[in-house]
Amino acid sequence: MVRLGQHFLADANLLAAIVRDAELEGDEVVLEVGGGEGALSRALAPRARALHVIELDGRLREPLGAVAAEHPNVSIHFGDAMRLDLGGLDPAPTAVVSNLPYSIATPLILRTIAELPALERWTLMVQREIADRLRASSGTRAYGAPSVLVQLACAITLLRMVDPAVFTPRPLVGSALVRLERHGPAAAEPLVRLVRAAFSHRRKALARSVETAGLGVRREDVAAALVALGLPADARAETLSPEQFADLAEALC
Repeated sequence: MVRLGQHFLADANLLAAIVRDAELEGDEVVLEVGGGEGALSRALAPRARALHVIELDGRLREPLGAVAAEHPNVSIHFGDAMRLDLGGLDPAPTAVVSNLPYSIATPLILRTIAELPALERWTLMVQREIADRLRASSGTRAYGAPSVLVQLACAITLLRMVDPAVFTPRPLVGSALVRLERHGPAAAEPLVRLVRAAFSHRRKALARSVETAGLGVRREDVAAALVALGLPADARAETLSPEQFADLAEALC
């Protein structure tokens, strides 16, 4: 499973803790990405109105099929979660509870925020480094484009640190359980492009990075917009808060 970036949870107490932390009330439509052998799926099924489980590895059809056979509200979807039509899931997910494969965690979080507007809450097991990036404040080394794009739509809470010993096979890095709670829509595409361009060259001034990214915006115009917002003309991307990025994108429209 390491080749697919998946480490199975092997601790019953932690599985129970994840379900408690998800705070499901029974009427949610839950999405689980990376169902693995079904340990978390089996714990979630009785607590959800419906459970969608996405799994890439076709070798796991038997254990996941057993979960679906036990729980009629469980639907198993085999395929790549980065390619499947998430918007086509019926009923539409309102919560995500997952032990995410490390290799797709960040892009998948961003994709679910953008493509599943009915989602209100995420309870996610991720690599500790990813948790740090998502929660990072402006001006810190961990702060980057994912920090901005996630924080524009969601409040992020670190729920608990997780020891590698609870996984099979054991990963080489620590993990963390985080909660995301939506407070707004996903960033519009022009804002997404601006944020990614701004962080494309962290050592350069933001205005220069945006100009060289091919967005059709001149360095002078970006610098003037920054000054109008009360920021230095040569500000770097990591110094702007998510809200300031949104203001900058609006000023450049």
